[in-house]
Amino acid sequence: MGWYRDNCRQLPWRRNLSLYRVWVSEVMLQQTQVKTVIPYFLRFMETWPALENLAAANLETVLKAWEGLGYYARARNLHKAAGIVVRDMDGVIPNDYKGFKGLPGVGDYIASAVLSIAEAKPHAVVDGNVKRVLARLFCVDTPVNHNSAHKAYKAIAETLLYEKDPGTYNQALMELGALICTPKRPDCTSCPLAGECCAREKRVTEVFPRRMEKKKVPTVHIAVGIVRKNGKVLITRRALDGLLGGLWEFPGGKVAPKEVAEQACVREIREETGIETGNLQFLTRVFHAYTHFKIEMDVFFCDYISGQVILNGPIDHKWVSVDQLHQFPFPRANLKFMELIRI
Repeated sequence: MGWYRDNCRQLPWRRNLSLYRVWVSEVMLQQTQVKTVIPYFLRFMETWPALENLAAANLETVLKAWEGLGYYARARNLHKAAGIVVRDMDGVIPNDYKGFKGLPGVGDYIASAVLSIAEAKPHAVVDGNVKRVLARLFCVDTPVNHNSAHKAYKAIAETLLYEKDPGTYNQALMELGALICTPKRPDCTSCPLAGECCAREKRVTEVFPRRMEKKKVPTVHIAVGIVRKNGKVLITRRALDGLLGGLWEFPGGKVAPKEVAEQACVREIREETGIETGNLQFLTRVFHAYTHFKIEMDVFFCDYISGQVILNGPIDHKWVSVDQLHQFPFPRANLKFMELIRI
């Protein structure tokens, strides 16, 4: 903790440790790098400085503010939870573990981190940085990506927790993993725990943390159409649940085996929207990676031919000008070709 006070990064969410601010920061920081989160956090706090402001906001506006940050379920759950707190809890965020963890999107990590940092509640935090520090410190053989990992490392973390100041302690352990005990080339000479470290003593630092070999990530071929009609293009909105829920996108879908991308584009648009398209022109190919799969997306310009929009899957649609596209929240894969759209 002494090392942390002398060396910690001056991050915007550490300036005011209110429950709301810490909660938003920890949700954003899940599976996302600090440098990426900082500008999003600052804009988010400027737009919705209090929980009541967020609860009153339109979900689509929140998703637009989240655009590019990824893992959009985090934004949907945070917005939903804010509404529950304002509507059912008189605007008071629960400061007990069971009550807070009962809110949408709040698991053990979020509950432990937020309550320990903002409310000094004695809950140990376990994230990727903490697992790495503990694995090396004690030469823990449990792979960090095994199903049992969280429970195993949580048990160790709880025995070490400094209950008089759990927030500083938890942040110190996470900061140590982020700045010193890094995945590659850890700076052991600067580590305050160097004298206690099992992996350093045995000279096996590079062996820990142990990981199970991951299965190869599959690649999915997708065809997407920018449908043009009277100077406007068609966009559709994804269902609120599931991957990229609530975001807008250009219609399209998976290319079937032995099907060419152009055929898939026309077929998918017909199946999703009920309209017929033609005169396809290839625009670009986009590569994008999600957590469990990758996509190769072939993007086409295509002309509206006939039919009325009858949605099958999407929950809404709009015909908009190219200049209006920036008003809607889109997945990052769509953003990669947005600047190429000219009609």
